[in-house]
Amino acid sequence: MDILYNPFKDFRFDNDTCFLSGQPLISTEDRIQVFPEWLMRKFGIEEKPFKLLDGSLSTYKQLRLPCAVDVAARFSELDKCIENAFENGHDAVKGLDHTTLFQWVARIVYGVVFNEVQAGIRQQALSGEAMNFSQVLVHKFKNLHLMLQSLIEPIQFEGMPFTMVVVEVDNPADTFNYRDEINTLVYSLRMNDFGLIVCLQDNGANGAYHEAFVKPLKAQRLHPIQFEELCARFFYSAYLFNRLPTYAVMPTAERIFVEPMPLMDMSMKPIFDQWQVKTYGQVLENFWKPWGYTLFEIIKDPENPMSFLLDREGAPIDALDIALPNGGNG
Repeated sequence: MDILYNPFKDFRFDNDTCFLSGQPLISTEDRIQVFPEWLMRKFGIEEKPFKLLDGSLSTYKQLRLPCAVDVAARFSELDKCIENAFENGHDAVKGLDHTTLFQWVARIVYGVVFNEVQAGIRQQALSGEAMNFSQVLVHKFKNLHLMLQSLIEPIQFEGMPFTMVVVEVDNPADTFNYRDEINTLVYSLRMNDFGLIVCLQDNGANGAYHEAFVKPLKAQRLHPIQFEELCARFFYSAYLFNRLPTYAVMPTAERIFVEPMPLMDMSMKPIFDQWQVKTYGQVLENFWKPWGYTLFEIIKDPENPMSFLLDREGAPIDALDIALPNGGNG
């Protein structure tokens, strides 16, 4: 018997059931937005197109989640807390409780997943074919949903199941740069005067992997091209991460403990597959599109791919020393 609600047990993704608690809804109009209303209003993205994996187009505003009134109230409290911190900038965001920030990010990423699954179910109904859903993804999404229930259940994480990086960034006004990769559960956001990277289910492995890059940068204000390079490194390493984290769920009278299990396995294989400079260069080329750098330029010297984060000696590069060809700030 499941201690917590598990929608993947009978694949329940209808609009009559609260997506988080599993309780029946009084009305199919009981919903919340995937992207918080304050965020959509601030950047005017309500009607902007949002492309789903099946190729169909939605808008940011159309992405919604069936949600019980009491659960929606908890999300409303969470949104107010995050909005206040985001508006106050980097120091306030950095000072947020990591679990609170995780819950906010997880709501968006899982919300996108929920809408993707609903689109897949609709497509299945139209085609008459059985829905082919990866068991690996089911495992990841089930765990993400379990962790998100910490918003409404007395869940305590024994050790952090995620990696979170908050850095100060010299962003142009009105910057809103959001990315997620739902297969690897990695997320980034650049707005106001900060940048945020979250690997939602890696037990801190990506943070440890990039510690030599992240540690010296925490004390400085980054140029946008530096933050995008940091994102490229995390998005690529999340792809190389070859473990499927599992969690022990231990209920007690007062709370439910969720403990990440060790990532080492019997094979003793490294936790990350081998870093390939060319593949990383392709990822970085995509993140650096605003500045027009090509793969050829990035990996001209394969031993030392282009970097605006650290110099050849491994020392951090000051954002003020960065001169870009187009003068762009991204």
